[in-house]
Amino acid sequence: METLFTNLALGFSVAFSFENLAFALLGAFIGTAIGVLPGIGPVATISLLLPITFGMSPTTAIIMLAGIYYGAQYGGSTTAILLNLPGEVSSVVTVIEGYKMARNGRAGAALATAALGSFFAGSVATVVVAASGPLLTSVALSFGPADYFSLMFLGLIISAVLAQGSVIKGVAMVALGVSLGMVGTDVQTGQQRFTFGIPELSDGVGFVAIAMGMFGIAEIVLNLERPESRNVLTHKVGSLFLTREEFRRAVPSVLRGTVLGTVLGILPGGGASLSSFGSYMLERKVSKFRHLFGTGAIEGVAGPEAANNAAAQSSFIPLLTLGIPANAVMALMVGALIIQGIQPGPRMVEAQPDLFWGLICSMWVGNLMLLVINLPMIGMWVKLLEVPYRHLYPAIMIFCAIGIYSINNNVFDVYLMVLFGLFGYLCSKLKLEGAPLLIGFVLGPMMEEHLRRAMLLSRGDVMVFIERPISASMLGIAAIAILAMALPSLRSGKEKAMAEGG
Repeated sequence: METLFTNLALGFSVAFSFENLAFALLGAFIGTAIGVLPGIGPVATISLLLPITFGMSPTTAIIMLAGIYYGAQYGGSTTAILLNLPGEVSSVVTVIEGYKMARNGRAGAALATAALGSFFAGSVATVVVAASGPLLTSVALSFGPADYFSLMFLGLIISAVLAQGSVIKGVAMVALGVSLGMVGTDVQTGQQRFTFGIPELSDGVGFVAIAMGMFGIAEIVLNLERPESRNVLTHKVGSLFLTREEFRRAVPSVLRGTVLGTVLGILPGGGASLSSFGSYMLERKVSKFRHLFGTGAIEGVAGPEAANNAAAQSSFIPLLTLGIPANAVMALMVGALIIQGIQPGPRMVEAQPDLFWGLICSMWVGNLMLLVINLPMIGMWVKLLEVPYRHLYPAIMIFCAIGIYSINNNVFDVYLMVLFGLFGYLCSKLKLEGAPLLIGFVLGPMMEEHLRRAMLLSRGDVMVFIERPISASMLGIAAIAILAMALPSLRSGKEKAMAEGG
């Protein structure tokens, strides 16, 4: 207990430094803004901002990027409630009941429920991260190379299984991501692999180029295709205070959403969008007022908004303790840390305690900032919705080009970003999700490293992956996940759920 208080004291001393406070506020503000603006998500925004993190300390950079991620979950509810248009994917189900509450004259209550439920869930999930982080780290230190390989393999399989579309497409994107991660110079032999005689690829494909292309450039082109129609709610927002009846109905939903989101956020391939959809389905099954769903039930706002913020916080657990990204945003976080020269994993708690505990404590601070930013400033966010997207994308394109060029001062990186932008656009048209590719790209080189270590230690005996209980369990779960999704009933159920979830 004394050690915990010492670590928390260290964390708050880091989080309350002027620089980290300023960038936590900046991240929360940017996150809310991109959550409010439809068509601009946290994945695209974080990928665009990766170049500017080079000049920051690792702790400051990860605090700002984390603020953008969980801030977007707050902001997305504003457009969902006021415009019937989700600003962020995780707010898709908030539209169903939130907009009807607004039409019934309870827009203020819906916005307050979303903000307060998000604050509570985010705070609880942060406590879970703080409590489970050191525990899981001590367990992870007992892992061998074979165990790590199997764990990463399991993460890739689950991310492919839970991706939108068919499992085959998900596995193909993971395999492509792993293949791209193999490009460059082999660390052990010094031989170049898959460079096709291009000198610029000798150091591998740039992580930032892939991220900015797949999730930045491609998203811009897709947004320009969509008709822009934003009819802001003309009625008054109304009082932000909930009635006693609304409060009594919202509390159980927030609690259920917090628990569900915290659990699903830890799973590879989970994240905020899956948690919010799962929470809405749960509320429709267990709520005493489920007969009111479809008419503006407050449970349909409280549960999903709590779930997506809890998931946003808890998804940091596998990242900080195991070095495994649970979703595309966490893959970007891994990339940001690696760029800064830090290898995420179980030894990070001992090697970088200021980063680990500073990030956790900054989450509490960031959630409080978001509560202050969202409720009193609703009018400003509504005004922001009036900015046409055609005025935003030229600035985003210029920022992309300057940012990617500034990394290595090499125009080849700009061409590579554009190439992956076109590829990302094509993937969207073919219903191929980009997140499994990015996760495969990040985990691929680490999987190869642990595979080689395991084979060296076992003198080439592949049975080491079966003989170790942890490794065998991970591989067994991966096999079950693939076989389960091969069943027609489960596959059709997943496709139906994905369709309903937007």
